[in-house]
Amino acid sequence: MANRYGEAAILAAREGAPGINPVSRWESALVKLYPTSPVARLKSSPRGAFLGLCEEGLVKGIPAGNYAASKDAKACAVRAVALLSETTRHWSRSALWQAATLDAGKQESGQIDVVLALWNNGLIAAKPVVSPDASPIAK
Repeated sequence: MANRYGEAAILAAREGAPGINPVSRWESALVKLYPTSPVARLKSSPRGAFLGLCEEGLVKGIPAGNYAASKDAKACAVRAVALLSETTRHWSRSALWQAATLDAGKQESGQIDVVLALWNNGLIAAKPVVSPDASPIAK
């Protein structure tokens, strides 16, 4: 079972209607999971990881686009997906975090929870999703 930020990523990926941007999907999922905690809803690292994966077209059903993700959280999430995709290794949260982050002293703050929740629920796209009116993102 995913933690709440992992659950939010799953809800945001699965329950958004076509055409609703991932920012709105994320916010809606957090309102459901944290109805009385505005502070929890504002946590930027898991949000940045989810939106960063969406920006790259890596979340099934959400086209690549500009969703204003945190650069650091996005970079870490994208690297984590690449690591998961490249090997058959079973990654622990901590090992994946250590391999995906560029700052060994930085604490994980929900980014890996988002990545693993999406990965374990089959919500990571094998190839980036591109909207019909956009060009593919170069990899």
